Parts: sequence; structure tokens; C-alpha cells
Amino acid sequence: MRRRTLLGAALAGAVTTPALAAGTARAADPGPSVTRTGTTTLDSRALFFVSYDGLVNNNSFQKNGLLTYKGHQYAVWYTADRNAVVGRRALGGSTWSTVKVGHTLRYDDSHNVISMGVSRADGRLHLNMDSHSDGFTYVKSVAGLMDDPSGLSWTASRFGAPQSSLDGLALTSQFTYPQFVATPEGRLQLSYRVAVSGNGRNALAEYDGTRWTALGEWSAATGTYTGEHGSSTARNMYLHGIDYDRNGRLHAFFTWREQNGAVMCSGGGITNHDTGYVYSDDRGRTWRNDAGTVVGTTGGPDKVAVTDAGLVVDPLNPDHSLMNQESQTTDSAGRPHAVISYVPGRFGQCTTDYVADRTADGRAFHLRKNASGTWQKTEIPIPLDSSQRTRLILDRYDNAYAILPFGRIAGASKASGHTDWKLLFDGAGLNAFGEVVVDETRIAQDGVLSVMYQEKSSGTTPSALRVVDFRLPA
Repeated sequence: MRRRTLLGAALAGAVTTPALAAGTARAADPGPSVTRTGTTTLDSRALFFVSYDGLVNNNSFQKNGLLTYKGHQYAVWYTADRNAVVGRRALGGSTWSTVKVGHTLRYDDSHNVISMGVSRADGRLHLNMDSHSDGFTYVKSVAGLMDDPSGLSWTASRFGAPQSSLDGLALTSQFTYPQFVATPEGRLQLSYRVAVSGNGRNALAEYDGTRWTALGEWSAATGTYTGEHGSSTARNMYLHGIDYDRNGRLHAFFTWREQNGAVMCSGGGITNHDTGYVYSDDRGRTWRNDAGTVVGTTGGPDKVAVTDAGLVVDPLNPDHSLMNQESQTTDSAGRPHAVISYVPGRFGQCTTDYVADRTADGRAFHLRKNASGTWQKTEIPIPLDSSQRTRLILDRYDNAYAILPFGRIAGASKASGHTDWKLLFDGAGLNAFGEVVVDETRIAQDGVLSVMYQEKSSGTTPSALRVVDFRLPA
């Protein structure tokens, strides 16, 4: 392992748009815009309880709580009686058909989310759920269900029995944060955390259309991190996502969370620090830092660790309540983008109450690699007014959109170098609780941004779960 160093390059200024070749003329690409086209109701009485300042049906880090495949959209949630259900509608339709998949939520833990994935090799829908530092429940559909949504009825008989393994493959007894991601050739991978917060490792499994295989762990919990207040010898890497770009590169932004609270200025903060970045060009088997140096091998003895050089692309100490598991995406050129959020230094150099300080002074930032290959960061000039997460997406023109807590939407144009952030939708009329779930798969298919949100409630009184659609520039 190499000693910990920060990325040497300073954050760059605004990106300029390359000039067109002589004699070439075309209309300018449109900037960001959203046009609300409709709202549908998934459940008028969905399960509601607050834990970790969030809801089990609307944690923005779910991948995917809402997805689109071959002209149909799918959603997952827990009903008021704790049943896990899957809904389906034709794109543009106003009615959702729902089925129960045979599992009921065990605990009032908002991180026991449901995540979906599609294996293109055999046309199955896969679900992983109810798995915060515990075992998991896995359900998959019959083969071909996703390939013929109009011809195959949407009934419980299309789904197999709930399992506590992946078709017999046992992964870990402490399993958290399932994220399905499809490889370019149509395999389905499952990213997950082994062990617990402050002392966990990231791992991958892969489904080839016939069986699941454990690829192994690829991040380490070991190594010493030393800050200005103290040191820590255990941690975990919290992913902002894990996504393939159109060229087949696998990208992952992350932040570290230390186990030892001695690294913080105050016990009321949170031990998250630094935004890091790695990528893989061999389907997650080996991992490289931004400079291209191999820093870890999945299933091998050398894993990505806090002591590795060149991981940090935006340095920040643990005193600013940096959020974990925020959001990432890639643009049409394969360049990585992320949204991160924390309390900027102008509001003080020591947060003492994580939730209150983020709610009062937290801001989101757009971090991306620009065309010159340097990292650039721009503050989104809209107060979070929440401790919770923001989602990031790009439209077909590479304009950026931040879907903020309460369903607010801000946008920035590619033409400006993503520096002209402004509010496009203020969330009026939604009455959304906080974090929202975004259908990242639909945007490329028909240029619509679908946002799943749950209405505010109190105690454990069920509330409406809805999907609102916005047309993006065509």
C-alpha cells in the first residue's frame, strides 16, 4: 500500500466550449429546463416512519427504486402493512399494476431499502431488500418477464419465492446497501457492503444469466488515517454510486467514514472525510486511481485503502458534516460527475450537530472532471434546508440537474461549464418529505425525468407515495 496523499492538481476554473471548425454552423444546444407533465399515485397509504432522518421508501441512494426497461417503468416500495411490492406501468400511463413479492419488512430501519436490477441475458427482474447490516432477502422473476411486458401478465406467480441467498450463493451475514448495475454485455452485478458502518468493505457479485458468482471484496477497512484532531485505524468506503459509462468504464466516487470519533472536532459531527474516485476498465476486477495507477484488485490481497495515493479528488476534513452515499453520473464523453454536500467553511470550521448544522448551513456542490482533465467544483447556490441527500443527472445535451431534498430541481448548462446553476422547480405542490428517488434509466430512453417521492406525515401514519414526471429538453 502507498502512503495517503491528496490529488496534486488544483481545482480548475470554468470550462470553455470548443470553437466549431471553420465554416461549420449549427444551432446552440438548449440549456436545462423541466416541464412538469403529470403525477401518478403508487400507493395512497405507503409505509411511513422516520429513521436516520429518512424514509425506507425514499432513500435517494437506492439503485434502483425506480427504473425503466423496454417501454415500461417499475417501482418498489413497502405498503402500510409492510409488504414489499413491485409496480409496473407503460411509459406515459397513469395506472400502476402492483404485485406482492412475498416479503414483509422486519424492522423500522429506513436503510432497509428495496433495490431492483435487470439481467438482459435472460430478461429477469431482480430485487434485493431488507438488509441493513444483516442478512438480505432476494427475489427474482421468471425469465423473459422484462422482455415481453405487454404479453406476460403482471402477477405474483411471475416471481420466485424469497431467498436468503443468491440462488444458494451466501455472501455475508452483515450485508448492506445493495446496488444492481448492468455490464455492457448484459451481465448483472450486485455491489454491496460487508460488515458495518465504520468498519466495512465493498464487494461485488455477478450474474451471467445462469448463476451468481462472488467476485469478492475490493475496498479495505484497514490502515491509519490521521487528521488534525486524532487518528483512526478502521473505516468504510461509502459509495456515491457505481456506474458504467457508454464506453464500458466502471466509475465509483466515495467518501471515507472513520470508526474513531477522535478524528472530529466535536462528537456531534460525523466522521466522513474527503471525496475519492476510482475506476475499472475490466468490469470491476481491478481498480485504478485518477492517474491510472492500479490501487486494488477485487478478491485479491491488495484492496483500495485509505493509505493509497491519488484517491482524493476533493479534500475535506471530518469537521464539515460531509454526506455519504450522495450521487454520481457520467456525461456523453465518459467523464465522471458527482454531487457532494457539506457545511462550507464560511459557516465555521467545526459542525457540532450533524443534522441541525446541515439543515441550517449545508450546501451541495457539483464536482466533475472537465474536458482538460482537471477536477472542477461549483457550489449550487440553493440552501439545502435539510440534512439529506441530493441526486445528480445529466440530460442528452449534458446539462446537469440536481434534484434536491423536497423535490426541488436546479440546473446548470453544459455551455457555461456547469457554472450557471439556478432553481428550475421549487417543489411546489409536492409536499415531499425529503430525499427522493430518481429513475436514472428513463432519461436516455425518452427524455423524461421521473421522481418518486413520499408526502410528509407524522409518527407512523401512512402517506401517499407518488411519481412526478418532467420533460427535459428534446
